[in-house]
Amino acid sequence: MTPTSALPPQVVEQIVTRAGRADFDRWADQVTRCGHCAHPVLLRGRVEHHTATGQQVTYSTDGEPDRVLLIRCGNRRAAVCPSCSYEYAGDMWQLLYAGAAGGRKGVPESIRSHLLVFATLTAPGFGPVHTTRTDRTGPARCRPTQGKPQLCPHKRPTWCTTIHADDDPRLGQPLCPDCYDYPAHVAFNWHAPELWRRFTITLRRTLARQTGLTAAEFARRCRLSFVKVAEFQRRGVVHFHTLIRLDGPGDDYQPPQISIDATALIHAIQQTAAQVRLTVTMPDEPELVLRFGTQLDTQTVNGGPAGELTPEHAARYIAKYATKSAEDFGLGPRRITPETLPLLNVSQHIDRLIHTAWELGEHPTYEGLRRWVHMLGFRGHFASKSRHFSTTLGAIRRERRTYRQRQAAEHARELLADEQDTTLVVARWEFAGVGYLTSGDAALALSAAARAREQRQAARDAA
Repeated sequence: MTPTSALPPQVVEQIVTRAGRADFDRWADQVTRCGHCAHPVLLRGRVEHHTATGQQVTYSTDGEPDRVLLIRCGNRRAAVCPSCSYEYAGDMWQLLYAGAAGGRKGVPESIRSHLLVFATLTAPGFGPVHTTRTDRTGPARCRPTQGKPQLCPHKRPTWCTTIHADDDPRLGQPLCPDCYDYPAHVAFNWHAPELWRRFTITLRRTLARQTGLTAAEFARRCRLSFVKVAEFQRRGVVHFHTLIRLDGPGDDYQPPQISIDATALIHAIQQTAAQVRLTVTMPDEPELVLRFGTQLDTQTVNGGPAGELTPEHAARYIAKYATKSAEDFGLGPRRITPETLPLLNVSQHIDRLIHTAWELGEHPTYEGLRRWVHMLGFRGHFASKSRHFSTTLGAIRRERRTYRQRQAAEHARELLADEQDTTLVVARWEFAGVGYLTSGDAALALSAAARAREQRQAARDAA
């Protein structure tokens, strides 16, 4: 929380003015009801109930502070709205946990017996970057020399003897920017969704071969269900965290009708990740062959030695990445151009990536890339799943909306307890803006959000 003494006098005056108003408690209640959203949507309107005996207005924003109603913005990005991203992460956790453990959201608990593997598919190297390492003694040097030290063609060291802290700004930065393959880096981000699609197709074929079946026979006996979430590494390239599960055919989550164990499934994932290739055209350069990196992490969920990874842990781990984007690099959620970069606090490495993406966007092969330079060229969904992995975000939100509508209907019935005839409910709404009306209102909302987070954390610690 920012102390009042650190705020500009104008903002302090706005806070005092808001707090001194007779409707402050109702305004604070609205802020709480919209989850302390950082950029609430402002609506004006009213709700009318029409019965055979007349018309009654049961709600109108005319009686609200500033004559508006605050509702959530719904943005998933934590850097844009911590509150809405917290709700989004919770919804993602429900989706992931339902598919990993079952017993909720229409997924039977028997799903726990199905093979489930957590895997992380990384990007290949495009040039040496500063990183953190560990050895048997603990934290190790970034890139120790191997034999006689060698300079790169641009007369820069190819080694780094620093033991980097986790907050070192050099992490992810190339040792030599001129040696780093920026076009290939951007091309990987741009084509990563297609590389993932080919991975899922090839994995089905690999599993079919392992079980001695044709692709058609495998599809009749087994369904590959998955969910994946993208994450930006410190060097600005995406990799994928995924849960991969084997089910039987049909929509009732039956076990697969093939004989395969966790070791075989992990081997198939490793073999597929090493095999998948995508050849793409590069402007004024030879064709580029894209693939996943050699670093591949795989773990059995709720079935490995001593239960290494539980469904709860896997769901929590993946859900936290669903609210992130490229904000950690100083980039926002909106489109940018190279001319705006001096106004942003980005590193030289990110600056080069954006300029490279902008230049690639000139060519027909990469048409549309310029619309995604604020995402370093990545144009895919950060979270996606196969149809039958579990429930959907839409279903979870409908469940929440139905609950709130039921609450509102019960309140309306209390107001119209004497009316026995059929009631027609008419709601009229119009958009009135986005965000708090003053900086003082925003500061009050952020302060309330911080207190709410502290209370939630205290409750979790007490539990």
